[in-house]
Amino acid sequence: MSRNLTTLDSKLLAILGTGGLNSIGLPKREIFLLDIVVAGTSFCKEINDIAQTLGKDTLLRMVRKPKNEYDQYAIALFWDKIQVGWVPQELNLIISRLMDAGKEFYAKVTSKKLINNWWCIGAQIYMVE
Repeated sequence: MSRNLTTLDSKLLAILGTGGLNSIGLPKREIFLLDIVVAGTSFCKEINDIAQTLGKDTLLRMVRKPKNEYDQYAIALFWDKIQVGWVPQELNLIISRLMDAGKEFYAKVTSKKLINNWWCIGAQIYMVE
């Protein structure tokens, strides 16, 4: 068995495909970063319909929205194709920069509670490494 290291060059990466190193199935770690209360749930028109589906441990997809007119570091949270809300503005700066650098993130619902007409949805944010 050879113990020589193979240098990654453009030809080798082309063989691996567009997934790059991730396509060879390297193990991934999930790193818990922070707890949040999802911002802007009252702007989701479908929130009353989908709130029942958003149980504990439901995964939310995180999507960068750098052209958001109110916040250049905005990160939207989606369940399926429905935008549920946002990562709170006061917590999104570092995560947005990491996302812009290619890091993967997701959120996991931890709680939900109806307060008057507002769905308070708690979530945890994880980085995939």
